[in-house]
Amino acid sequence: MTTSVPAGRKRLVHHLDTPFSTVAWPEVSLDDQDTILELLCNLLSPIGQHRRTHLKASQGKREAKRKASAKLVTSEVSVTKPKPELVDYIDVGFNAITRGLETISSATGQSSENSYNMIFVSRGTQSAAFNCHFPKAVGVASRMCASTEDIKLIGFSKSCSDRLAENLGIARVSSLAIKKDAPGAQALWTFVSGHVASVDIAWLDNTRSIQYKPTQIAAVETKIGTKKVKRSQVS
Repeated sequence: MTTSVPAGRKRLVHHLDTPFSTVAWPEVSLDDQDTILELLCNLLSPIGQHRRTHLKASQGKREAKRKASAKLVTSEVSVTKPKPELVDYIDVGFNAITRGLETISSATGQSSENSYNMIFVSRGTQSAAFNCHFPKAVGVASRMCASTEDIKLIGFSKSCSDRLAENLGIARVSSLAIKKDAPGAQALWTFVSGHVASVDIAWLDNTRSIQYKPTQIAAVETKIGTKKVKRSQVS
């Protein structure tokens, strides 16, 4: 027979904290998010249309081998419509954008031709651990970039991955970055620059003021789980 120890006991748990404050995502109203999403989808839709029209989806290795063995030599030259120019001005996905931000941050004082000016993240379907680095990375890249315009970070609260993927003609989209001077993106940039604040990193702005930052030990009060206690029975 077992009995439960009454719950409610607490203890302090210590862990190493950071002397710097966390970097928050820029706040964007839901109405502005909807407008930005509409403008973004209108911009990207020609890319998805081109891929659906001119790029055939893979049907597997077996189908590819069958067609290769039955291939006939013809004199016809297939003509493929050139891809939209915008394709060269966007990066899609966590890894590609993170590498791009690292490159921008390390290229101090160099040309900002390949720099981003807008980054969009579908936060509604993601864990915070997956995208929490974006505010810091964007803030650092904006300050290291030679451009006078900060990189704008837009986090969509609602799930929009499927819609972005449809407009790009790919399977899934978690994040998307647009480079400076992207063709056709002026209307989107005008709205974003007027309605989305830059990433604020107060402690990074004061890097010239040398000040010792002591180690921070955070104490968090947590509840102790219920413990089962065995009670011996006397027969």
